Amino acid sequence: MTDTNEFKFSPSVFAWPLYFVLLLWLVYWVEVKYHIYLNDYGILPRSLKGLRGIVLSPFLHGSLEHLYNNSIPLLVLVAALRYFYRQYALQIIVYGILLSGFITWLIGRDSYHIGASGLIYVLVSFIFFKGMQTGYYRLVALSLTIIVLYGGMVWYVFPGEDQTISWEGHLGGLVSGLLFSRIYKTPEYKRQIVYDWQRPDFDPKGDPFMKRFDENGNFVNPPKPEDIEVVDAEILSPLPSQTIRIVYTYVPVQNGNDQKKESDEQTL
Repeated sequence: MTDTNEFKFSPSVFAWPLYFVLLLWLVYWVEVKYHIYLNDYGILPRSLKGLRGIVLSPFLHGSLEHLYNNSIPLLVLVAALRYFYRQYALQIIVYGILLSGFITWLIGRDSYHIGASGLIYVLVSFIFFKGMQTGYYRLVALSLTIIVLYGGMVWYVFPGEDQTISWEGHLGGLVSGLLFSRIYKTPEYKRQIVYDWQRPDFDPKGDPFMKRFDENGNFVNPPKPEDIEVVDAEILSPLPSQTIRIVYTYVPVQNGNDQKKESDEQTL
């Protein structure tokens, strides 16, 4: 499959991340406006009540800084996921929230875990590993871009790096993204054929340009073209003879009032 059949822009590439981030800000605004604190709806590991946090925790944030730090990566990553992995984008987001949240519920410390950082790690992990697995130049370039932008996040999946963050949620997101990259199969992408030499049945021996190279790869100038005798077409096939008839009419001036018209014909 060529990339022109799969990578197509649509308004959803911008709409999905924008609506998702606006929803996060709306929830935070409601908390601040009405003094409603929903941290208790986060993930509380290994408790029945904490299971609801698997679904709700990505929409809860403890501070404005926490919300802002998660909003920018979500805008970039959800847009990239929707454009390059359109077929599986919604499944990756939904299942990523559920699986990373469940892993956090299993291994997390005994405190409430909130924030969308687990989903961010799902997206970073999936986009990076999937692009490297396909080997397709566009997806590999996307993977390398993700590493350049968010490669430093890998340090926050280890305990002890920062006790104020949920490294368990980050680790759950990283594992979930890696697992999804193996489960979801993408088409075998092929570059669009532009030149003849890109075709699988291309034969260099029959190409006029390739014939200009010797066995050592050195370019050999083509022989000088032979002199071509140019013959005037009129000489080879002269125009057929034509008869031109010219008629002169004149009025001579006489000494009297009489005037005489004479006509003369000449044939050439």
